[in-house]
Amino acid sequence: MTGKLYLIPTTLGDTEPLEVMPLSVKKVIEQVDYFIVENEKSARKFIKKIAPKKPQPSLNLMSLDKYADEMETRAYLDVCNDGINVGLISEAGVPAVADPGASIVKLAHEKGIQVIPLVGPSSILMAMMSSGMNGQNFSFNGYLPIDKGERKKAIKDLEKLSRDKNQSQIFIETPYRNEKMFADLKATLTSTTNLCIAADITLPSEYIKTLTIKDWKYQQPDLYKKPAIFIIHS
Repeated sequence: MTGKLYLIPTTLGDTEPLEVMPLSVKKVIEQVDYFIVENEKSARKFIKKIAPKKPQPSLNLMSLDKYADEMETRAYLDVCNDGINVGLISEAGVPAVADPGASIVKLAHEKGIQVIPLVGPSSILMAMMSSGMNGQNFSFNGYLPIDKGERKKAIKDLEKLSRDKNQSQIFIETPYRNEKMFADLKATLTSTTNLCIAADITLPSEYIKTLTIKDWKYQQPDLYKKPAIFIIHS
């Protein structure tokens, strides 16, 4: 039989894995020895935390970081031809969503390998759940431009799109740029537009709040170096 590709979620921070994901994730990790990972050190730490009895020498870790060679990564699923299962582990949250693992999932479909997604925390979905905005119609936009002028234009474009389509617009930022993003959102969006900020989801320091831009101007949450999701709805 051909091996399967398991999409294995990880925690969004330093929390106990079984507090935020089902036992099925632990069972799969205990059974799988081949893993495709974004960062070997953090992947080993996660595997050891959720399956402490699993011997580390048995692990075969294949790197999928930004330096990975495309021709090399296309061979990562070859072991499935021998009936060996492979686990794809994200750096945080679920694999293949705002994550380089999507290329491996695409490859699995091309090769006729069964893809099995496992349940776990997704900061994007959890932020949307908590926002109070339109959960029937929303769009994830990834990162906005770094250039200040281009970023402000993108913010205005998303606000117009939200208004025209009654669509919640979700995006993220590099944690150390969160405060600049927040300042640009307050300066660019109209006063009646709703903004949700969801930071450190599932952690003890979790912060989730939705206010109009008018009300946000009196708030200054601590977002520095905290993984955050931003959602707007006009």
